[in-house]
Amino acid sequence: MKDNTAVINEIRQIFGDSEKYAYVRSFGCQLNVSDGEKIKGLLRKMGYSFTDDENKADLIILNTCAVRESAEDRVFGIVGSMKKLKETKPSLIIGVAGCMTAQEHIAEKIKKSYPQVEIVLGTSAISALPSLLLESLKGKKFSADISEYDDFSEAVEQVRESNFKASVPIMFGCNNFCTYCIVPYVRGRERSRDPEDIIKEVRELVSSGYKEIMLLGQNVNSYGKDLKDGLSFPQLLRELDKIEGEFIIRFMSSHPKDASRELIDAIFECEKVAKHLHLPVQSGSSDVLKRMNRNYTVEKYLETVDYIYSKAPDFSLTTDLIVGFPDESDEDFNATLELIKKVRYDNIYSFIYSKRSGTKAAAMPDAISDETKSKRMRTLLETQREISSEHYKRFIGRTMRVLVDDHAKKREGYLTGKSNEFIIVEFEGDASLIGQFVDVKITDAMNWAVAGHIIK
Repeated sequence: MKDNTAVINEIRQIFGDSEKYAYVRSFGCQLNVSDGEKIKGLLRKMGYSFTDDENKADLIILNTCAVRESAEDRVFGIVGSMKKLKETKPSLIIGVAGCMTAQEHIAEKIKKSYPQVEIVLGTSAISALPSLLLESLKGKKFSADISEYDDFSEAVEQVRESNFKASVPIMFGCNNFCTYCIVPYVRGRERSRDPEDIIKEVRELVSSGYKEIMLLGQNVNSYGKDLKDGLSFPQLLRELDKIEGEFIIRFMSSHPKDASRELIDAIFECEKVAKHLHLPVQSGSSDVLKRMNRNYTVEKYLETVDYIYSKAPDFSLTTDLIVGFPDESDEDFNATLELIKKVRYDNIYSFIYSKRSGTKAAAMPDAISDETKSKRMRTLLETQREISSEHYKRFIGRTMRVLVDDHAKKREGYLTGKSNEFIIVEFEGDASLIGQFVDVKITDAMNWAVAGHIIK
């Protein structure tokens, strides 16, 4: 972690008694959101307050996602629209950070085509922000740092979006190189945080009243493999489970090839670890999985599922699926339908494949029409709705432990939260319960959630 003390003090001297506002917007995954919270932590040290109104801001930072080209196009559209804002308020500083800017050609494009942007910051260079900002405050027109550092910003106190749910990155980067994915190119190779730093952070969060700890990484299952004499991920879970307090441990994302029996045993044996596993299969066809470079077959994936169900036949599983991967045949797609019927996921997160420049899949021939991809997606969602509608009925009559999240969107006087099994639960209750655990007796099931009443 860079020592920014002198730079931060100089920035505060420049500001003097004047109040400065920052607008920080994060796009994409929860790791990006966590990075955005670290950016806010640095900005608060520099003297910034925060606003949700970009017109009020003295500094705007867009923390970007690069998973899909459509996400990049969206950010470019937003950046373009800020040209008028900059003309209206010349003192405004605009910065672009995150996965998108970690690509050199993107950073160069921003420099050449978007003169309203003065700061470009890569995913591994968050601690460089004070130095770049100081350069802008002193009149430099463009400052950038997209270098890859082994810098986990341990000294940065995050400005968290929630006071009861906290995301804790445990590793960064990815070594898998799935043919459709840009992440290894923009977040680098796998780097694990020191386990003692993670345990210390979680202990402090729990002592501060946080009820949900979400462990984050591109592939949390491979945590520790790059550490000398480090803990494995299952061992880390067991250490975190020893921390005293009332809280739940969740994690994402898991790669099926690294979902060991040791991990599954830890899930079942640790009291505070959620009884849910998000296990992205991506396709029900081993041929497609091979072209995706997923490094497992459907048969191997099902061995993991069978081991889970041997311990708990109604365990909660969710997954990711890509529809219309290059040259996905009818047989390939039907195999995916058969897989979700066999596994009976509680929920799926499905995406129509779109070409991503810079990945190997972008060069693959693809004869599937957009119409066919859309039709397959509709069929997939309809099939999953039928599965969820029936599968959620297993919770009727049970009492579920629920962390209350918010007001229900469509029913006045009702609250919503997620159970230990990561199931959405709706129930009647007072807003004072938000951020607390409650026991809910389930009386009804839909295809997206269950409902019930609080047991006091």
